[in-house]
This record gives sequence, C-alpha cells and structure tokens, in this order.
Amino acid sequence: MKKVSLTDPETGRTREVPVVEGGVKTKRAEPVDRHKPAWLKAPLPTGGTYARLKGLVQELELHTVCQEARCPNVGECWVHGTATIMILGKVCTRACKFCAVSTGNPAGWVDPHEPEHVARAVAELGLGYVVLTSVDRDDLPDGGAGQFAAVVRAIKARTPGVRVEALTPDFQGDPKAVRAVMESGLDVFAHNLETVRRLTPRVRDPRASYDQSLAVLELAGRLARAREPRVLTKSSLMVGLGETDEEIAGAMDDLRAVGVEILTIGQYLRPTPHHLPVERYVTPEEFESYRRMGLEKGFVEVFSGPLVRSSYRAERVFREAQGG
Repeated sequence: MKKVSLTDPETGRTREVPVVEGGVKTKRAEPVDRHKPAWLKAPLPTGGTYARLKGLVQELELHTVCQEARCPNVGECWVHGTATIMILGKVCTRACKFCAVSTGNPAGWVDPHEPEHVARAVAELGLGYVVLTSVDRDDLPDGGAGQFAAVVRAIKARTPGVRVEALTPDFQGDPKAVRAVMESGLDVFAHNLETVRRLTPRVRDPRASYDQSLAVLELAGRLARAREPRVLTKSSLMVGLGETDEEIAGAMDDLRAVGVEILTIGQYLRPTPHHLPVERYVTPEEFESYRRMGLEKGFVEVFSGPLVRSSYRAERVFREAQGG
C-alpha cells in the first residue's frame, strides 16, 4: 500500500501514513473514457504569467487543487489571478467515488505554520482572489474549521484586499465548525452538494449526505444574513453521472430553499479507471439551459459549462454576483 510522509513542524518527527491513491476502488473498473467530445478539450496552459505562478507554487510548496485534481482550467484561472489552495494536507479521511485525492488517516496532524505560510504565498503570488479548500478531516474534533478560520484571518491581515472563498467539507454537520469559518472574515462560503439526492449514496462517501450538506449551507446562509450580509453562499453540482433534468431542477430547488446564491455546474470527468464511469457527456446547449433554469429559480449567478468546476473563475463569479 502506498504511504505518504507527514512531518510534525514542531518536533521535526516524520511518520508514514498509509493511503489509497485516488480514493476507494469501485467495482466497475472500465478503461478511462478516451473519446471525449471536442467541447471538453481545454488548451494547454502556457504563457509567462502561468509559468511564473507555477514556479512560485512549487517554490512555496503549496498544494493547489488546480494541480492535485488535474483541473483543465488551471491556466485560465491562474492567468486571471485566481488559485485554489488546499490546506490541511493531501490525505482525505473519506473516499468519494468521483475524487482523485488519496484516502487515509492523518491521525490529527495539522501544520501550525500553515496560516502564515499560505498568507505569505498569496501575497507573493499576487492573487486577487483565493479559494481555500481542504480534504475531509474527520480525524480532527472540529473537522479542520479552526485551521480554515486561521488561514482566512492570516490572508486578510497580510493582504486585506484579497477576496477569500472557503470551499469547505461538511464538518459532519457541526454548527460550531460552520460558525467558526463564517466568523473568520471570508467573502464567500462554499460547500458542494456534488450531485442529486438519488445518486448521493453511490457518488459520495457514506459519511456525507445530501441533507447534511443542505443543513451546512442553510446555517452558513442564516449566519451571513444575520451578521455578515456581504458574505455569499455557493454550491456546485456535477452532471453526467446518470441524473435526470428533473433531478437537477430538484437539487436547484433544494439549494435555493436553504438560501444558496451562487451555483456552478460542470461535467463529471472520470479521473481513473477505478472511479465512477461517465454515464453521458452533457452538451454545451444543455449546460446553457441549466444556467437559464438556475437564474429563473432565483440564483444570483449560475456558471454552467462542460469545463466549469466549483472554483472555476471564482473571481468572475463573485464579481458578477455582486453586480459588477
């Protein structure tokens, strides 16, 4: 079994944690989908800005979802001054069947220097908008909420003008954890519903649930309206996993019922042969119809397209949701 080394910054001691690369293996181990439609082909990231940012990311030893999740939009987002930084390590305690992140047990490991390290990196990268996300950390009492809050505060202290979006796990539905993140000074609270209700048990880890995710988003929205009206709430759906248009509409209704303001919708792409297969490739025209549907249902902004991901061009989504 593959292992990763985790070094305690305080003691300098290193220990190895066993992981399953790419999460849990599914029973349907078919070949990776090779014949993707033309609209799913993204240009290779190039240019001086991208090369400079890539070099800095490596130099600062940052974990970016842009790279870890093999995002097709990495070049476009980086050139526009947006990056998604993964905090709390690279080992997830859950094993969702769509995700390429390694699964294991970090056994409570947290880097106390991470908040300042990330804040310095954001400043040096010259980012105008940063998305913070993390693996699930069910091994921590607060699910990692305290670290999220500390990183947000450190970024805002060093570069107050940077917009910060926290794309969080569900924290096992813990209200105290959600409140800690909401009170950190962030600009957007995001948590992904991922898929429709019927498919949730098949797509997500058993510890995640459709209703738990809605409850987290509802609490975040309620706290925002009561204390920080400027803070927006956001969620994301993947399509192409076997859902119907009626189920997508139902998920939109559920998200609007708990006050979610921004929605992104993108095509699920199978990361390895061991993950869930793609059931269908949704056309650009269908994505446009989902966008219209979402706007009609009352979302402030809907970004919907084959290559859209939860943090795709997040600075633009935020700007348009603000009416700018």
